[in-house]
Amino acid sequence: RTAPGRAGRPWSHPREAHQGRRGAAVMSGFLRAAWLVLRKDLRVESRSREMLLTTLFFALSCVLVFSVVFVRGGQAVEGAAGGILWIVIAFSGTLALGRTFERERHHDALRGLLLAPVDRLALYVGKLLGVLLLLGVVEAVVVVMVAFLFGAPLFQYVWRLLALLSLGTIGFASVGTLFSAMLVRTGNRAVLLPVLLYPVTIPVLMMGVVGTAALLPPEPDLPMAQVGIGVLFFFDAVFLTLALWVFEPLMTE
Repeated sequence: RTAPGRAGRPWSHPREAHQGRRGAAVMSGFLRAAWLVLRKDLRVESRSREMLLTTLFFALSCVLVFSVVFVRGGQAVEGAAGGILWIVIAFSGTLALGRTFERERHHDALRGLLLAPVDRLALYVGKLLGVLLLLGVVEAVVVVMVAFLFGAPLFQYVWRLLALLSLGTIGFASVGTLFSAMLVRTGNRAVLLPVLLYPVTIPVLMMGVVGTAALLPPEPDLPMAQVGIGVLFFFDAVFLTLALWVFEPLMTE
């Protein structure tokens, strides 16, 4: 609510102004906490490069194995590149997600993070951003290798491919980070994570494959690629909101 002041300028009600400043302070604190979690993970990873090298080596090994099977005489099986790209993303993403909370579990740092006087959602957001950065680096290398080994014109419609990869990775990682946190105290998390993750993320993988495959033929099906982008966007909106909603009660229990 505003009203003209002495100089004809609008002024806000003091209570509304106070609430606005308080909301800005809360959001600033939340973003700072998420950034600190992300920076901590990046600093630890920069010293060992364990997750990055392991995930990247696994992804490249998968691409090489698939290229031996699906490429004959310099020609790849039609439509194989899109499916193999998303299979490699799913496998390498599962490997990275399985180790998201590994360091906190071994060094008993998770308890300290949960006891910190900040919103626990910041822990989820920081971990999610770390996984997205890791998978972004891996996907950049994998896309180049798939395009080279399979002769796939992946860079012909680079913005649509980037939208598919970005939205698909966000959807896959948002669900996977939640399940990784849920299974951090279980002994069989390496087995349970794929069992829980893949059934939920089947729409992500299907729409990623369909949308990417629609960009590869000599006459690409751009409307189908746009459908894949739209479905991935709505999946991200629903499951990212759901993950933010249930993360704090989950970690409280």
